[in-house]
Amino acid sequence: MRKIKKQKIYLLALLLPFITFVIGFEIGPLVAMIKNSFYADDGIQVTINQYITIFKSKFYLQAIQNSLVISLFSAVTSVIIAVIAAYSLTKFSQKIQNRLLMITNMTSNFEGIPLSFSYIILLGNNGLFTLLFSKIGWDVFADFNLYSWTGLILVYIYFQIPLAVMLIYPSYQGIKKQWKEASSLLGGSTSSFWLHIGIPVLLPSIVGTFSILFANAMGAYATAYALVGSNYNLLSLQIASLVASDVALKPQLGSAMGVLLAATMIGAMWFNERMMRRIRRDLR
Repeated sequence: MRKIKKQKIYLLALLLPFITFVIGFEIGPLVAMIKNSFYADDGIQVTINQYITIFKSKFYLQAIQNSLVISLFSAVTSVIIAVIAAYSLTKFSQKIQNRLLMITNMTSNFEGIPLSFSYIILLGNNGLFTLLFSKIGWDVFADFNLYSWTGLILVYIYFQIPLAVMLIYPSYQGIKKQWKEASSLLGGSTSSFWLHIGIPVLLPSIVGTFSILFANAMGAYATAYALVGSNYNLLSLQIASLVASDVALKPQLGSAMGVLLAATMIGAMWFNERMMRRIRRDLR
């Protein structure tokens, strides 16, 4: 019994730095944000006016709507592309798969300001490909505006796809060759196999990946800020402008918007859990 108690104390001591980190950098700021959201602009009076201001303002509601639309669109598109790309990876030899996964892993970390500047250099108004095709006489990017909703969607999808591939790819390893052979012997076609066996096996991974990509896009700030600045109304950009603006600081209103952003992400996680319980039998 003494040895067990000593082991527990030792394990708790090892976990202490992690617990301190979580409290100091996650729980602490979250509690402070929720607390500040219920204060007036003077930081003294307790009120819910910050939330009322958000839901009465068309400008802030537009920011929420734009963030939801771009997150949903980029997440759905990225998942569809990733499902096809991950399946294509399984057709290569194991050696090539490992190399492609290494490249995909590296690409999944290429986001934020470096990614935005790369797109500006390549596809901006004076970008490499823009000037090159214009010089050749191919006005491929004549009507394309990188600093618009279309350009923002393109960049979001670019940094979402590698992450989605990394998350969905392991699920294909769970589909055994024997299942395909059994389906074929029973007279099933390739499409019927994927419809009744393959997709149901992949569905939990697809739903979980969608939730992660949606939350990732909702919270993205550096990529959007470096690409469009304040030209496009997004929730993350509005929070930053209210908390760290050089013109008008309203940290209480920014905290309220941050709470709404956190609530949206928690809602995505709740949706993921509900869908998992419906899809996976072991969680029912």
